[in-house]
Parts: sequence; structure tokens; C-alpha cells
Amino acid sequence: MKQGAPDLRVDGSHLRVAIVAASWHMRVMDGLIAGARRGLADAGVSSVELVRVPGAFELPVACSRLATSHDAVVALGVVIRGGTPHFDYICQAATMGLTEVAVRSGVPVGFGVLTCDDEQQALDRAGLEGSSEDKGHEAATAAVATVLTLRELQV
Repeated sequence: MKQGAPDLRVDGSHLRVAIVAASWHMRVMDGLIAGARRGLADAGVSSVELVRVPGAFELPVACSRLATSHDAVVALGVVIRGGTPHFDYICQAATMGLTEVAVRSGVPVGFGVLTCDDEQQALDRAGLEGSSEDKGHEAATAAVATVLTLRELQV
């Protein structure tokens, strides 16, 4: 566990969760998806649907649609900085779009979108063998934990 990260132990055995994953940088994405699946399995979630979209820009619209039929969604993607402002636009659109999905729907969105300067930073966070972090696992666990918190807040 990364220093300062919360130790979330959650029981999501009764939840239905969707993973929405972008398709760019397949090695990184495979690690993020595997990490999210591990996180959901660790939380006891057995109802998991995986949906693939082309890239990070398409994550919000797919998450919005899936939020109507799932207790939580986990958004996974990676954007690697290049030589144009494209990185900034895509990162901002994905972040704002996923935030809007969560706030408007009331359905937690686990944010597993890596925004990295280079491919090595992405590989270090992808939950692969030798990676220092497992952001897919973290995003899935955070989504489940937030569902449980919101249910405690209901009056």
C-alpha cells in the first residue's frame, strides 16, 4: 500500500458494478482491468460487467448509461502526455465528465484514469508485476466504499 493511502476493507457482496475501460495502451489497460477485478473480488463483488470504449474521452458517456443499472461504475483509462495540448483537453474532459456522472446520478464512479507524462509512469501505476501502484484496484475499492458510505447517509 502506498504511504498515506487509506486501508479500505469493504463488503460489496450485494453490489452490481460495471468497469468501463478505454482501449488505448493495452498493456496498461490490461493491468488496470485486472486490478479492478481483483479489488472487486476482494470486496466480494460477484456481479461485474466489463464494457470497452475507444478512449478516455468516451468514458463519461458510457459510465452515465451504466450508472442507471449499477450500484457503482469504475472508469479506467490512460492518457500519456504528448507534444500537443490534446493531453490537457482529454484529461480535463474525462475528469469533468466523470465527476458530472457521479454527481448527477448519485452513483459512485471509481476514478482510475491515469494521466502520465510518459509510458513508464503509466506502467508503474497499472498494477502489473513490478508496478509500484495498483490504481485499478484502488479505483474499484473506492467505488465500493463510496456506495456503502452513501447508503449509511440515507435517511
